Amino acid sequence: MIIGERLRAIRESKNLSQGDLEKRTGLLRCYLSRVECGHTVPSLETMQKWAKALDVPLYQLFTELDEPEGLNLPRAKRPSPKVNRVTRTVSALISKMKERDQVLLVAMARKLARQ
Repeated sequence: MIIGERLRAIRESKNLSQGDLEKRTGLLRCYLSRVECGHTVPSLETMQKWAKALDVPLYQLFTELDEPEGLNLPRAKRPSPKVNRVTRTVSALISKMKERDQVLLVAMARKLARQ
C-alpha cells in the first residue's frame, strides 16, 4: 500500500477536494498533491493533521481495515482483534517519536517493502 494512494482514496470517499483539505490542515495544496502522487513522504505529525482533517483515526491511514463503503480498495484478510490492538498501539507510539526518528522508520519500512 502506498500512503499517498490511501490518503487520496479516503479524501475522495469523503467528497473533499485538496482545497478543502488545505483549509482543514493548513498544509499547502501543492504539498498535499505531492504526497498523494507519491513524490513526498509526510511526517507522522503531518499524518496526524491529515487524519484529523479527514475525521478518521490515525491508524486507518496505514491500514485498510474498517473501510468506508464505496472506497473500492483491495481488502486484506481481516486480522484478529489482537492485531488491531497492536496496530493502534504502534500508531500511538510512533506519534510520540521525534520527527527524525519517524523519517528513519519510514525509510526503513520503504526499504523492507521493496524487498
